[in-house]
Amino acid sequence: MSNDQTFESVACATIGETAQLPDVAVAALIGDDSRLDWVGMDAIDLPLRIVADGIASCNDDIRVPGRVSVEVDLRSDATRGIHMSRLYLALDKAVSEPLSPAVLKALLREMLDSHIGLSTCARVRMAFEYFLRRPALVSEHSGWRRYPVVITATIERDALTIDVQFDVVYSSTCPASTALARQLVAQDFAHAFPAHAPLDREKALQWLASEHGMRATPHSQRSTAQVAVRLDPTVAELPFAALIAHAESALGTAVQTTVKRIDEQAFARANGENQMFCEDAVRRLHLAFADSDPMRALGVHSVRVHVAHHESLHAHDAVASIGER
Repeated sequence: MSNDQTFESVACATIGETAQLPDVAVAALIGDDSRLDWVGMDAIDLPLRIVADGIASCNDDIRVPGRVSVEVDLRSDATRGIHMSRLYLALDKAVSEPLSPAVLKALLREMLDSHIGLSTCARVRMAFEYFLRRPALVSEHSGWRRYPVVITATIERDALTIDVQFDVVYSSTCPASTALARQLVAQDFAHAFPAHAPLDREKALQWLASEHGMRATPHSQRSTAQVAVRLDPTVAELPFAALIAHAESALGTAVQTTVKRIDEQAFARANGENQMFCEDAVRRLHLAFADSDPMRALGVHSVRVHVAHHESLHAHDAVASIGER
């Protein structure tokens, strides 16, 4: 046998023995041996199976594109790194099941079991878009709305925490602008119907219904509320639809999909009846979630809220937060 043939035989045998492949991640540390709070993978693209709660004509789960991160801590001061592939394999198995608190806990447990002696806590974050069919305010029509959702689950010493964050978009009418517009309307009315002349009710109604009756209008704008709730880890389901509906009900002016004139008029009334600064909106949402029997029944323990009113008067946003400290 030639020297070349001998070399090839040895090389093939070595490659075939996976146990011989080098693993430098477990090599002894040289220099800084700091323990790491989190290490893992971010921005993993995966299809997530979501229970289609609230979606018309669908009683099963659906697949949605997701962006996922998985991490564990690294507490061993004698190991250079973790086993990234073990985290991915655990995640790949988990997403084959419909997403639930039980699936999240099993995933986190497997992440830790695959790093015994290295890690004591694990975290997974899943971001996706949840679609709901929303009815019009008055007419028989309906349409689809998209809600960004982020789930963050963490386990440490068998203690599981589950946070669900979601965004809702609504309309906010400025109370200050409304008061100023009303003042101008009152001044115009006083000029059109002076005190010394008898008031003709029909003419007054015609005037109010004409363009002269509202030459000043308050400003309103599309606004975004980001709500984050912590759920009881023993809950059986992730109640996306119920959480979203509760937030929209508390605000009263969620943006619409299909709109006929009768719906647009109802939306105008809703804006007039729900004028709010960003401070009003954030307090309204916090109260709705923090002091609510329906939310307690769903397992909501705590809530954080951030709102942004994307001003039509200013070139900047008006923002407010509560529950973040």
